[in-house]
Amino acid sequence: MTQRFLVILALLVISHSPVAGVKTDQVFIRAADLAPDLQRGKQEYIARCSQCHGEDGWGSYDGEYPQLAGQHSSVIIKQLADIHAGIRSNPRMAPVVQQLGAADPQLVADIAGYLSTQLMNPYPEIGEAEDVSSMEPYYQQHCARCHGEQGEGSAERRYPLVQGQHYAYLLRELRWLRDGQRGNAHPEMVAQIRDMSDQDLSLMADYLSRMMPPDERLGED
Repeated sequence: MTQRFLVILALLVISHSPVAGVKTDQVFIRAADLAPDLQRGKQEYIARCSQCHGEDGWGSYDGEYPQLAGQHSSVIIKQLADIHAGIRSNPRMAPVVQQLGAADPQLVADIAGYLSTQLMNPYPEIGEAEDVSSMEPYYQQHCARCHGEQGEGSAERRYPLVQGQHYAYLLRELRWLRDGQRGNAHPEMVAQIRDMSDQDLSLMADYLSRMMPPDERLGED
């Protein structure tokens, strides 16, 4: 077969893949431009997501489930879209995401919008290091341009807020990013942590877990 034919064949296979369907992918694209109904978002979140992420969206201290409360809605929608498209592997989330991918875009916007307005855990899990100050200059030099000087992320650029995230979750994701196990990893971020040791990543995750949002964004324990 000619190289041109192989390219055309590959495009045809991709275009007919169940996870690459234009109709369902449009759900997430359209959701990003919709104003959320927060009350409906709360109801749907409780029904569809709270079993794993908790009724308050605070996730789990063991890092199995991340804190979603306070996260930018644009980031939540992007991650859902990446899981739906098979770019980011998450078997536990896949059934829920497939349902959302076949739903009204307004539903996705409502859930993401609701989560973005929720107060965050005032006591997220942190690591056990006595001193994480060595990570501050590294973070400011290599990470702050995308994730913000205080870990606030960027809704417009779809960079996650990392403030108040659980240590174990951060450490797992950093390892997966470094080791090529997270499919939707940003190449620039991978480049920044590629040469970091396990100890370095543990310190970085610990440092990030101690970056807290403003007091008005925190809930009550």
